[in-house]
Amino acid sequence: MEFYSEPIIVKFAVQPLLEKKPGLPAEFIWRGKSYTIIRLLKEWHDYRKRGKIREFYTEKRGNAPRIRSGKRGSWGVGRDYYRVLTGSEEIFDIYYDRRPTRKQKGEWVLLRKVRTID
Repeated sequence: MEFYSEPIIVKFAVQPLLEKKPGLPAEFIWRGKSYTIIRLLKEWHDYRKRGKIREFYTEKRGNAPRIRSGKRGSWGVGRDYYRVLTGSEEIFDIYYDRRPTRKQKGEWVLLRKVRTID
């Protein structure tokens, strides 16, 4: 298993209806090479708060979390993971990080190459 955690560009067969939950793309581009996704092998979700957003929500005032802005709930929090088989017979774990940046609402990342089917 090889770990990368590198950003990728994704393409969808049909544009997603929800930005914060786009679903599985049809293909992705990594290091200049295009990979067509032919099958979803596994899907999982992790909506735990991380880093600064975690610290923000764990500050307590009594039993209630301290809210400093009008945004509540899971906006911009969490990751949607997909283990996919590509047309090149390689298996990858990719995920959509819902954390917004200055440039975009979220980011797609290639986490790892699980293996190549022999």
